[in-house]
Amino acid sequence: MSAHQPKGSFRQAVKAVAWSFFGIRKASGQAQDIARIKPAHLIVVGLLGGAVFVMVLVFLVRWVVTSGVAN
Repeated sequence: MSAHQPKGSFRQAVKAVAWSFFGIRKASGQAQDIARIKPAHLIVVGLLGGAVFVMVLVFLVRWVVTSGVAN
């Protein structure tokens, strides 16, 4: 990593994981993320993002089933 590049922040890791969840990202942006963001940040944010995604799906399914929308 060159001296003029700032270190990646936790916020940048959140943005990188969010883009990866959508599946759209420019190659140049991905290269910058790889150079700046710590792998530990990506792992933590990825696990948290996955957990939030699963919880949203569970709550959505519960709402659909209990509200009668599925009938």
